[in-house]
Amino acid sequence: MANITIVGAGMMGSALAFPALENGHSVRLVGTPLDADVIEHCRLHGRHPKFDTAFPDGRISCHQVSDLALALKGADLVIGGVSSFGVDWFSQEVLPLLAEGTPVLTVTKGLMDMPDGTLKPYPFLWEEKLRQLGKYCPLNAVGGPCTSYELVSHDQTHVAFCGRDIQVLEKIKEWMQTPYYHVSLSTDVMGIESAVALKNGYALAVALTIGVNQRQFGEDSPLHFNSQAAVFGQSVVEMERLLKWLGAYSLHNLSVGIGDLYVTVYGGRTRQIGILLGKGLDIDEARRRLDGVTLESLVVAVRVARALRAAAQRGLVREEDYPLLLHADEILTEKVPVNIPWERFTFREEV
Repeated sequence: MANITIVGAGMMGSALAFPALENGHSVRLVGTPLDADVIEHCRLHGRHPKFDTAFPDGRISCHQVSDLALALKGADLVIGGVSSFGVDWFSQEVLPLLAEGTPVLTVTKGLMDMPDGTLKPYPFLWEEKLRQLGKYCPLNAVGGPCTSYELVSHDQTHVAFCGRDIQVLEKIKEWMQTPYYHVSLSTDVMGIESAVALKNGYALAVALTIGVNQRQFGEDSPLHFNSQAAVFGQSVVEMERLLKWLGAYSLHNLSVGIGDLYVTVYGGRTRQIGILLGKGLDIDEARRRLDGVTLESLVVAVRVARALRAAAQRGLVREEDYPLLLHADEILTEKVPVNIPWERFTFREEV
């Protein structure tokens, strides 16, 4: 039996308590400074407030952030369950408390753009922090098509764990895999992390078409799949180009990202914001309509577009190869009305 500490009581981090508990492990769920009410609800009711299902068999202990050091003590595995907005907090408050050699598995999806136009996944940034602290803790991440509520309901799910040490990955897989939670392994951290981060910006772009069609044909009009499929296809083209540019392309990396793109298009916050933008709201109005909703997809789209433009100035990429992502960025940063650049998706090939 392993001692597993989950830091961050968000939906995905909390959902991972289910396979961990069902495999017989001891699980501690500790909140961030923003999770006080969630942790209290978990303590009182034995379930996360966003889930209808209780934690299995009640073998979970819930801790407020004031108990962070205690909750991390003796952990065999730490699961980072913070959103992308909690990356700095995790770096400053959690990493210094980790015992030497403690493996970390993060669910946080995102990329940080550097001034020179390069992009770094969060595990790389945390590795830099650990080096400053003079300690080693293997940093790993999970990516793939998995929504928290479907994981809780035991829908068949296939994800990828990535990290630099395959033996560490094998051990984490042993702890976490169940008959419904299937885990592949990869040492290509850049590839997996980039693929699952990029899908956020492109899921936003696909959802734009739903809002556009509601605006044109009526709120209750049937879904129009031609336009969704066309933007989905262009998303795959641009994701492949981006992964090649990042030096991280493989069929498996792309498939993980595409699967994650698919599931994100069909549910969740990114779909909601994309529909509102497509219906004609600007980003400020859409944010107000979804007051209180965390929108990580917006952060990813803006950062990657900014990195692309910086890299294009250095001649490393061509902006014209990414019309969909750059238009999404214009909608978010310049409040440009949605006008999907259909003709820029067309191609002519002779073989």
